[in-house]
Amino acid sequence: MSASSAHIVLAGGGTAGHVNPLLAVGNAIRRIDPDAHVSVIGTAVGLERDLVPQAGFELDVIDKVPFPRRPNLYMLQFPAKWIRETRKVRDILTRRQADVVVGFGGYASAPAYATAHKMGIPVAIHEQNARAGMANKLGARHAAFIGTVYENTGLKPGKTATVERVGLPLRPAISDLAHRFTTDRAAARAQGAAALGLDPTRPMILVTGGSLGAVSLNRAVASSAATLLRHAQIVHLTGKGKIDEVRALVSASAGKEVLTGIGPDSAGQGDYHVAQYLERIDEAFACADLVICRSGAGSVSELAALGLPAVYVPLPIGNGEQRFNAQPVVDAGGGVMIADREFTDVWVSSHIPALLADEDALTNMGQCAWQYGIRDAADVMARRVLGLIR
Repeated sequence: MSASSAHIVLAGGGTAGHVNPLLAVGNAIRRIDPDAHVSVIGTAVGLERDLVPQAGFELDVIDKVPFPRRPNLYMLQFPAKWIRETRKVRDILTRRQADVVVGFGGYASAPAYATAHKMGIPVAIHEQNARAGMANKLGARHAAFIGTVYENTGLKPGKTATVERVGLPLRPAISDLAHRFTTDRAAARAQGAAALGLDPTRPMILVTGGSLGAVSLNRAVASSAATLLRHAQIVHLTGKGKIDEVRALVSASAGKEVLTGIGPDSAGQGDYHVAQYLERIDEAFACADLVICRSGAGSVSELAALGLPAVYVPLPIGNGEQRFNAQPVVDAGGGVMIADREFTDVWVSSHIPALLADEDALTNMGQCAWQYGIRDAADVMARRVLGLIR
């Protein structure tokens, strides 16, 4: 069978961390082989419900079937739910005449892996976290190819599997920015600064805790506004519902007059730019000299791919996977990691200005991040997938 008559089924979703790499690989497959057919298996409750159709891919929906983690009523219901959803997947794979199934983790992946294996369909996996999730651990036993972002993810592949560190398939906006950085970084910075209402000649700190924000980051940085503004302008993305507290803390530290919004109209109005969320975060990345953020797998991979120095403050819950995400980049010299409990206004005021003042060290940190980062993951993953077609 030729790749041009192939049908590749991508499975996964739930969060942006799963959906964005899935879409990046889907787009790369289309670009490399325009005749290949690509569809997606996901759920009706994850971000894939909207993002997959918007990207031009057909979405087949199954219900969530999380594995039971403790003895409870759901454990008794799980076998019947699993059988029902794997039957749905079998129908989908048969109807789609799937040649390869590619999973990215999340609720939809595990039934897709199990069913594809039983049907004799090759399975490929992409694992973006430093510590693999349960669905990918299940699928790894039967996978023909496993692409990872990190080494030593805890997956146990079968004897015939190929495992390769391919990196994180980047969103188009981030991939485009990485390319612009290689051609004319100064121009990219100037364009980003103009779009956000910033001074392109002045250092900029970007603070982000993701779409929901991070209270500890917000409070520590906002309370240090007076000190930080002597050294840089700040773009602070507070997260939904958290902007009022940040404004109050900044005002108490440096006065209300330093506060302004984000966008061309805010130019010259103040140096502390706040918003709940920024749709085009690539514009902020384009002109950031230092990023202060959580260390989700996507954030770490994107910042490394762009060569941006970062202060990583891992989320202090779960199994500590965010710490594992940032550790390789930090070990490579591309960032600094500080525990959430230690990330206070005192730490910020005493460490961030010194970091900004040492331009050579900051430049070297960015170069180390760039060297660790991978920018062609989507294409590499797509070619490995197409190579599995019989």
